[in-house]
Amino acid sequence: MPPSALVEVRLLVGPNLYFPRPAAKLTLDVSHLLGLGVDDARAVAAALGLPGSRPGPPRSSFRQRSVARWVARLVRRLAAEAGVSRLAVRSRPGTVTEELVVAYPWRSSGRAEALGGAVAAVLDALADGTDPGQLDPVLARAGAAVRDAPRGRGPALLRPQVPVVAVTGTNGKTTTSRMIGHVAQRAGWSVGWSSTDGVYLDGVLVEAGDFSGPSGAGQVLRHPGVQLAVTETARGGILRRGVGVAWNDVSVVTNISADHLGVDGIDTLDQLAEVKAVITKITRPGGWCVLNADDPRTFAMRTGTRAGVWVFSRDPDSPSGRAVLDAGGRVTTVLDGWVAVLRPSADPLAVVEVADVPMTLAGLSRVNVENALAVASATLALGFTPEQVADGLRSFRPGEDNPGRMNLWTLPRPAGGSATVVVDLAHNEAGLEALLEIMAGVARPGARLLLGVGTAGDRGDDILVRLGEIAAVGADVVEVARKSEYLRGRTPEEMGRLIAEGARHAGVESLREHDDELGCLVSLTGQAGDGDVVGLMTHQDRAAVDRWLLEHGATRDDPTTLRAKVRAAAGTTTPPDPA
Repeated sequence: MPPSALVEVRLLVGPNLYFPRPAAKLTLDVSHLLGLGVDDARAVAAALGLPGSRPGPPRSSFRQRSVARWVARLVRRLAAEAGVSRLAVRSRPGTVTEELVVAYPWRSSGRAEALGGAVAAVLDALADGTDPGQLDPVLARAGAAVRDAPRGRGPALLRPQVPVVAVTGTNGKTTTSRMIGHVAQRAGWSVGWSSTDGVYLDGVLVEAGDFSGPSGAGQVLRHPGVQLAVTETARGGILRRGVGVAWNDVSVVTNISADHLGVDGIDTLDQLAEVKAVITKITRPGGWCVLNADDPRTFAMRTGTRAGVWVFSRDPDSPSGRAVLDAGGRVTTVLDGWVAVLRPSADPLAVVEVADVPMTLAGLSRVNVENALAVASATLALGFTPEQVADGLRSFRPGEDNPGRMNLWTLPRPAGGSATVVVDLAHNEAGLEALLEIMAGVARPGARLLLGVGTAGDRGDDILVRLGEIAAVGADVVEVARKSEYLRGRTPEEMGRLIAEGARHAGVESLREHDDELGCLVSLTGQAGDGDVVGLMTHQDRAAVDRWLLEHGATRDDPTTLRAKVRAAAGTTTPPDPA
């Protein structure tokens, strides 16, 4: 007996890649249908009610598309047999050629799962040799099994009673969502925040872990007294469980760049953008969709939302921004060094000077300038005043309020002088490039850049190789920091080999490897001289890294110290203190 055609039934509990409501996702093995001869394939199609189907040659792309249509028809037919007259069905190729993904909305878990089993039973019967002309009894039995199945539970989809801001993107999600929560807290609101770092209530960690999926949103929204929910929404949570709420009031998409490709059937940037766009499709019509106008894939999401469109761009003359203004939307940009909002038929609204926003690192960090623009857009869209937004942006500190993201330290050297240490997650290509940009921006002329590179194992080989290339081109010394808690199916040796392969492309023949991030930091700071800059891609050992720095006399750079470093790096002198 051949194996069952049913690979998996997954019940997505919230809006998802396929529907803006809970859906069942079937993964099916359709290799039998793909391999049928043309005449047999036509007979199967006719038995399913598609007598005019042109199936194409076995195992061709034409056949694959035809099979997707047949299976969607089969799902609807079985649903009709079970008494459901209308059912939306969507299908797409799976992660391998022989697999097909079929999705349909669900209201009762028992019947949704039974429908998946019934589809597989029909496909199994065909694979066992059932004549397509004798398929009607098989369909009737399968439909009856669905009709008679216990209803089971319904989806526990949250319908928020307080405003919700959903934040997604490849880079900047955590920083942006933290800053949004901070602005609201400074304005006197009680804020719940769910993220890849944990669940926070009014800035206090109540549960550590990755809560960027539905469970994190649930914890925040069920907590009494919360006036604003900020939900960091990651790719994995959307794909595996769906979004945890029925809608949001403001959605923010920071950017789309290469990360986690080749995982969960997402192989291209366009597919990744399709996943991230889910949060924009459930933004309420009276709300706002905040998008990066400088990222084409993010900007394209404006066509899929019913909400107002509010974009951000560092370029006040961006064609994308002009198009949004012409359509009645809003643009947050930089005018004369100020974060400013452009509105149709109105004068520009000045919010805060970029240099006064500590997260921008005196305007040095382009990505954090963009994050600040996104935060200003989202918080103004929520109804906060420009003064409240400015206060929140000015008071948000990179170290204390945003641990592990572009944190800069001054570390005394035993031989005299000091080195700068930059600690950042920098988990992908764009993140590493941003880290190197900051390192170069605070390095005095003639100083060296020393970099500890490493990331999680759920990246493609090409991404790991590219990280090695970027590191070796941008830094004078490169060493590898292993992340044993984030190998995700790889070995440390394999990851080190791929990063080293990339470094060789840039002329660096070998890389020293360390068992953890702290060991890498100790090695690099031991080599650093006065004025040198050490950068570390930090994830699992962040707390230990911070402790080590404090124990060795390091101090966090405040805005004044940081501005002085930026000026020194540019070869300019620090003006006297006006006080």
